[in-house]
Order: sequence, then C-alpha cells, then structure tokens
Amino acid sequence: MKKIYKENECRTNALDGKTIAIIGYGSQGHAHALNLHESGFKVIVGLYEGSKSWAKAEAAGLEVADAATASARADVIMILINDEKQPELYEKSILPNLKAGKAIAFAHGFNIHFGRIVPPADVDVFMVAPKGPGHTVRSQYKAGRGVPGLFAVYQDASGKARDISLDYGYGIGAARAGMLETSFREETETDLFGEQAVLCGGVSELMKVGFEVLVEAGYDPENAYYECVHEMKLIVDMIAQGGLSLMRYSVSDTAEYGDYSVGRRIITDDTKQEMKKVLKEIQEGVFARNWIVENQAGRPNFMSRRRIESEHQVEQVGRELRSMMSWNNEIEV
Repeated sequence: MKKIYKENECRTNALDGKTIAIIGYGSQGHAHALNLHESGFKVIVGLYEGSKSWAKAEAAGLEVADAATASARADVIMILINDEKQPELYEKSILPNLKAGKAIAFAHGFNIHFGRIVPPADVDVFMVAPKGPGHTVRSQYKAGRGVPGLFAVYQDASGKARDISLDYGYGIGAARAGMLETSFREETETDLFGEQAVLCGGVSELMKVGFEVLVEAGYDPENAYYECVHEMKLIVDMIAQGGLSLMRYSVSDTAEYGDYSVGRRIITDDTKQEMKKVLKEIQEGVFARNWIVENQAGRPNFMSRRRIESEHQVEQVGRELRSMMSWNNEIEV
C-alpha cells in the first residue's frame, strides 16, 4: 500500500505569504478557490473579461481579475479550465507572466504529459488532483471532511515544489482524507483509461445496450430503464461504500449467482483485449492527437455524436421516469 499523506504531513507552510491564482471558476475552480481562501491562503481568481462567473466569485468574497493580471500577481498559478482550452490561455495570459521561482499547477496532467504546454525550466510544475467532482470537494470541506487527492511534481526548479503541492492539498482539504503521490504520466493515462473503458464509455454503453436488448425483445422501455439504468446507482453506491463484497452481500443470492455465472460472458477476453488496445492508444498519444484534431476542426464528430446520444430512447424514457422520483433533483442539460 502506498504511503498516504495526512494533514500533519501536508501542512508544510510552503505557501505562506504567497498568492495563489485560480484560473477558472467552474466545478473545480470554485471549490479550490473557496477552500484555499477559507484555509487562510491568499487567493485571486483569474477569468476572462465578461465571464458570468466574475460576479459569483466576487459575491463569495474573492478577489477577481483577468487571467493575465492574476497570473502576473501570483506566485502559484493553478489552471482549472477545460483541457482543450488550456494551451491557448497559457500562451496568451500565463507564459508572458511567468518568472523564475513561480509555479504552475494542474488538476490533470493531460497538457503537460502530452507536450501541449511546455513550461520554462525555471518554474515549478506540480499537480494536485482531487478524486471527486468540484461540488463534492467543496461540500466535504464545508462539512469538515475532505476528498482524497493525488499529487505529483513534474518540475522542481525551486527545490520546494513537493512541499508546495502538499501545502496546496492541505489548503483545499484533500489532506483531511489523504494524499497519494503519483506522476503526471500515471495520473493522465489511468484517468483517460478509466473514463473511456469503464466509467463513461464502458458503463454508459453497457447500460444503453442492455436497455436496447430488452426493448428489442418486446419488453416495456420503462422496465428496461429501471433494470439497466436506474438501479446502476444502487449497485455503485454499495460498491463505493464497501467494495464488490458488500454489493454481493447486499443483493439476493440469485443476483450474486447471476453475477458469477454471466458477468464474464459479457466482459469477455475479447473485451479485455480491446481495453488493452485502448490503453495502448492512450499511452502512445493516439487519443490525445485525435482529440486535439477534433477540437481544431470545430468538433464536428463530437457534436454530432452528442446530439445522436441525447435523442436515444433511453434518454427520453429516463427523463419521464425521473420526473416521478420526488427525491431526485433533476438537472436538465
């Protein structure tokens, strides 16, 4: 088991007297900025002129400036905008304001690992990546708890980059739960693989195809949705709370027997081999290049697939059924 760094080890005081610029005020940005501010660190939020988040950040008691000004005034610059937008903003607003002794930081290693951002040799480069969405990072902090996080140092120009990253993890509350050390390469490649093969690509396709099989066999779409989509959360919640063992303990023996006897017929050796191909494409930069080209072309395939998926029957049926669930706070996209 890797060493877990807790609060007493993470409070290094390396950020004392320093100004931290949080570039972006979205899901992660607002959580990092507010948590750091409430932990006693000096924070300035960097946004583009006209951003809808400007007033929100100011209303929360934070100092706000355009990204270039915030970067010029900061000792540590945490970039928390979308991966595909980071290189342009970096070149325009951050790089001209980098000086020896400063640090730039990320919550995901994509642009550093794949060479989309190449920092000067005289600045520190580190990562602090909470393993949870921004609203959870914020809500857990407010509750006196924290979301576990990863930290990594890519470039240690000052000799203090590791201490700075640990102190940053303390400031956002990640150290309350525990910090694990990793590398930009490992975080990037495992994160992309998990998203594509399991969490987003794998799970969503599994639920959708299961729904299609039942509907095509003549079963009611509503029943198909309940069985293949709605109950997924119940299963995942049990796994998150106590692992696969708790899930198997909690379901019926019939369900557990079905797990053992059928699971490997669905996720076959061929599936595993395809997962290995996906991982290899990530490791070799194929996925990164494809995603970069897709953005440069105006996202035609991405936007087309988004539209097609939003019109799938499983989405239509799900929207109707969720409206019946009084406990479910429906979020319309």
